[in-house]
Amino acid sequence: MMPMTPPVSRPHAVRLVVSDIDGTLITPARELTPAAHKAAADLRAAGIRLSLISSRAPRGMMQFVRALDIREPIAGLNGGLICAPDGTIRERLSLEPVVAQRAVEFLIDHGVEPWLFIGHDWLVRRDDTPQVAHEREVVQTTPVRVDDFAGHYVNVGKIMGVSTNPETLPGVERDLANMLGGKASVHQSSPIYLDITHPQANKGYAAKELGKLLDIDIRDTACIGDMNNDIPMLKEAGVSIAMGNALDNVKAHARFVTRPNTDDGWAYAMENFVLPRP
Repeated sequence: MMPMTPPVSRPHAVRLVVSDIDGTLITPARELTPAAHKAAADLRAAGIRLSLISSRAPRGMMQFVRALDIREPIAGLNGGLICAPDGTIRERLSLEPVVAQRAVEFLIDHGVEPWLFIGHDWLVRRDDTPQVAHEREVVQTTPVRVDDFAGHYVNVGKIMGVSTNPETLPGVERDLANMLGGKASVHQSSPIYLDITHPQANKGYAAKELGKLLDIDIRDTACIGDMNNDIPMLKEAGVSIAMGNALDNVKAHARFVTRPNTDDGWAYAMENFVLPRP
C-alpha cells in the first residue's frame, strides 16, 4: 500500500520526534517491528532525538522505552505526567478535585466506567472486568481496586472512561467537554476509551514541554499519531504526520499521511518524512 502523501522537502530540519504509541509506533498486536527498531536506530545515528507520548500511564510505556533504548523524557496521561526515561516524575498536571468528581459522576450516569490515574497508580472500582484484564495485559500494570473514588480526587492526572458501547462515546465526549467547559481536556483516545485530563494536559502542550526540556523548538519537532487526542500535537508540530489507519479528521490536521501500522507506517514515516535524505 502506497502512502497517501508523497515525500516533499521540509521547511525545518527535524531535531526531535514525539511519537504516539498505540495505533502508531506499534502494530495491532502491540509489537515493535524490525523496521521500527531500524528506524529508531537511524534517528539516533542522525542525531534526532526520540520521545514517546501516550494516553498510557508512564509505567505502561516503559516496555517500549527499554526496547528502543530511549534516553529522552517521555509524556504519559496525554501529557499530564512527564517523566525521565527511568520513570522519575519531572512535571505533572492534575485535575481540580471537584472537576474530577464531576467527570466521574457524569461518566457513571452515562454508563461509562471511570478509571483514575494518580501518579503511577491506576485505580478501578472493579478489577474483574474484561476491559481491566485487557488493559492489564497491554500496559503490564496491576490496578488498585477501591470500593469507590471518594477520597481519591486529589492529584488525578487522568480519568479514563471505558465504554462497552463505542457508538455512544463521541456523544459522551462532546457532552462532557461542554459540561466541564475549560476545566478539562476531553479527548477520545480509542474507540472505547475517553480521556479526561487537566486543560493544559494535552499532547500539544506536552510536545512543547518535551522540546523545552531538550532545548528544541516545536518547529523543529515532528509529531506522529492516529487518534483525536493526537490532534493537539499535530497542530503544533513543525512536521505533522498521521498514520494511514488514523481517523479522517486526524489526517486533516497532518501535513503527511504515512502507511498504516499494519504496514510499517511508523518506520516509513521516519525514513521518508523525518530523516535527512541524500
